[in-house]
Amino acid sequence: MFVRILATGLVAVSGVAQAIPDQQLRDHQAAREARAQGRILPLREIERRVVPQMRGAQYLGFDYDPDTGIYTLKFLRDGAVIWINVDGRTGQVTGRSR
Repeated sequence: MFVRILATGLVAVSGVAQAIPDQQLRDHQAAREARAQGRILPLREIERRVVPQMRGAQYLGFDYDPDTGIYTLKFLRDGAVIWINVDGRTGQVTGRSR
C-alpha cells in the first residue's frame, strides 16, 4: 500500500514539474514573437536596463505575459526572491515585489 501511495505521489509531482517548463517555453516563444513583430523591446535590452540596478542579487531568469506585455525578471538576494515587472514596450519598471 505504501509503495502505491508513493508511486502515485511521484507521478503527480512529475506532472507538475513537466508543466512548469512547458509554461516557460510558451512564455519565451510569446516574447520572441512579440519582439519579431516590433511590439516589445528585446529581452537583452530589458536585462541591460534592470540587471545592473540589482546589485548583490543573482539573476534567475524571466517570465513574459503576452496579454499585458510585461516581463517579470526574477532575482535572488539573501535567500529572498525578488520579482521586477517591466513594461516590454517601454522598458520601464512598473513594479517590484519581494
